[in-house]
Amino acid sequence: MFLQRAASQCLRKAGPRAGLRPFAALLSSTRRSFAATSQTRHSAFEQALESNKRWASETAKSQSPAILWIGCSDSRVPETTVLGLKPGDVFTHRNIANIVSPTDLSLLSVVEFSVAHLKVKHIVVCGHSKCGGVAGCLANGKLGGSLDIWLQPLRALREKHGAELKGMEVDGQKAFMSAANVRQGVEVMKRIPTVIDAMKERGLQVHGLVYDLASGKLEDVDCDEKDDVAALREAAFERK
Repeated sequence: MFLQRAASQCLRKAGPRAGLRPFAALLSSTRRSFAATSQTRHSAFEQALESNKRWASETAKSQSPAILWIGCSDSRVPETTVLGLKPGDVFTHRNIANIVSPTDLSLLSVVEFSVAHLKVKHIVVCGHSKCGGVAGCLANGKLGGSLDIWLQPLRALREKHGAELKGMEVDGQKAFMSAANVRQGVEVMKRIPTVIDAMKERGLQVHGLVYDLASGKLEDVDCDEKDDVAALREAAFERK
């Protein structure tokens, strides 16, 4: 019935002269078109499955990651590809605008498992250029629903650095906020008890990076802190 309706619509759009063409021929043509489309989609699906088999035979079946990657959900920043590594090399947590919140149970679970059980040696908090979350906060855009709530830490960060942002061009503001968000993420990470213990007991390191979409390069974000600042943080957040 669907094919008949589609053929009838095509016949009406073609005008009076279409009556010279038998309806059966038009219906047959429509069926061939749908069949060809279906075959193309099916072929693409079968090709994807075959590609998966080849990929699976070349991919590690276990994981022993040295790095925990906290990044943005942006599809242009695939951590394993960006780092030139393979599945099993990087344990990953990604969310909108790479927000590191001390009350995010999902993130805390990832940190606990990777640090306490997998014994990762490095934690990377990575932002990126042209981040939609950063742009939305700077533009005061109403992103809607949970997004506006989720990005409140970014808006608070903008408020904190308001005087510095005031004299910058828009692109400069975005770059500044991306780096500031990474620094804040590193600070929050260093206040998580499991991370504090691992830093003290086995030298776990926490790093900040920003990925530049234009160049494809990772840029280091200076997250160094003075010894007295680190000591105060450890005194306030460590457990005994």
